[in-house]
Amino acid sequence: MSNLIQPRVLKGFRDFLPTAQIQRATLQEKITEVYRSFGFVPIDTPVLEYTEILLRKSNGETEKQVFRFEDNGGRDVAMRFDLTVPFARFTAEHFAELYLPFKRYHISKVWRGEKPQAGRYREFVQCDVDTVGSDSAVSDFEILNVMKAALNAIGVEKITIHVNHRGIFNRFLNKLGLLEKSEDILRSVDKLAKIGEEEVKKELLEYSGDEAKASEILKYISANGSFLEILSQLETMAGGPDTDTQRMKDIYEMMKASGIESTYVLDPSITRGLDYYTGVVYETFLNDLPSIGSVCSGGRYDNLAGLYMKEKVPGVGASIGLDRLIAGLEQLGITENKGSYVDAEIFCQDASDIVAYQKTAALLRAKGVNVEVFPDAKKMNQQYKVTEAKSIAWGILISKDQIANNTLTLKNLKTREMFEGITVEKACELIQS
Repeated sequence: MSNLIQPRVLKGFRDFLPTAQIQRATLQEKITEVYRSFGFVPIDTPVLEYTEILLRKSNGETEKQVFRFEDNGGRDVAMRFDLTVPFARFTAEHFAELYLPFKRYHISKVWRGEKPQAGRYREFVQCDVDTVGSDSAVSDFEILNVMKAALNAIGVEKITIHVNHRGIFNRFLNKLGLLEKSEDILRSVDKLAKIGEEEVKKELLEYSGDEAKASEILKYISANGSFLEILSQLETMAGGPDTDTQRMKDIYEMMKASGIESTYVLDPSITRGLDYYTGVVYETFLNDLPSIGSVCSGGRYDNLAGLYMKEKVPGVGASIGLDRLIAGLEQLGITENKGSYVDAEIFCQDASDIVAYQKTAALLRAKGVNVEVFPDAKKMNQQYKVTEAKSIAWGILISKDQIANNTLTLKNLKTREMFEGITVEKACELIQS
């Protein structure tokens, strides 16, 4: 026995039992359905990429988090830390095969070696949706729209999507003479919710070297009012109207026309720390649990694919962090637990009747009912116990007389109500109602 290996998983990684995995799969299926309804198509990319592909355009923090090693061929490789950078590489590599604009979705695992905490793991699922080949406000709006629609489809109605535009902020920094420090300043501003205004101001003072400029930046990111009122303030502070502020006005008009504008707020403190974003950026928060952080974020990254190709291909996208979202839903107590996809269980009362049970199961499946046959003629209380663990709603009992008459007994396992001597057709009607 001393040679047995202790079964365990690495810190920040998890196994998923059926109840948890059914929940995850169901959410992914609903999100996928919404993505497809907007015209997005699926792609896939490898888990491993050359390290230079993933880290060529990243900050030092990202480099610390990536799982990186030398493979058996001596190549410097890394596991993808998001799905956006691999998509940029994909776009460059397959550019001649793609039609533009190209709208893709990609739902898969990514890996980051960061410290595990509530809602944050080292292996997690992202549900990405992107459009490349269009610099239109329509594409920006469509991503914002599909974010809301996808979250609503999985029952997450109480959300607020915070929107900003990096271009306006960069114009503002240029006016202050701090454009060359933009990446550092953006990352400091992005930490506002985590470390507070006082700590952010210390960092801003370090980068700007000027108390007045640091205060001006804090004033900019603290602007308040309605969407258009804040936009007017930012426009003035950035030096007046330009294409970036016009873009935000166009997006807001589309929101109003679609009747969804109440979900969105213009938040100048949202900058997105990754430096490949160039235009509109956004983060999504659960109204009843803002402390868990953003559950869906993204933005415009017009220069990302340019790292791998000469042509400039504009892009915009978003990603739902499935694991953080589920962690939030669990804290709010609004998750649904299912132990199986089965609608009905045919109990095995007599092993000699197993062929008849299988015949009934086939008839039920042909009519769209998910059904399984209990494989062994165990005691009925044991069969009920297993069925209950799977959260199966209906039980089917078939006696020898009923086999001869092509009837069955249907039992509602929650209410204990019995429907005796009914046909397969009637059983389907009751189950599906």
